[in-house]
Amino acid sequence: MSGLVNKGIVVGEVSPEAATGGPLGLVRDGDIVTIDLDKRAIDLEVPAEELERRRAAFTAPPPSGDKGWLGVYERTVGPLAQGATLRG
Repeated sequence: MSGLVNKGIVVGEVSPEAATGGPLGLVRDGDIVTIDLDKRAIDLEVPAEELERRRAAFTAPPPSGDKGWLGVYERTVGPLAQGATLRG
């Protein structure tokens, strides 16, 4: 995401992963997230047992009801692993 910030790195997410129960939806305040630029990896430093507890308790957030472009995105975008295309 070059050019968006003056200092440091920026990690951008193009998928609705957090809203669909993916790993981003399991991150909590205070969790340690390790970013390794050389390996091109981001790791959530939380024990697997805790992630399973969080996953079991996860409920998707309700739709925002936004009528603008972000609402269209929210209602129609597909996961990055499936091409991040708009669904009909």
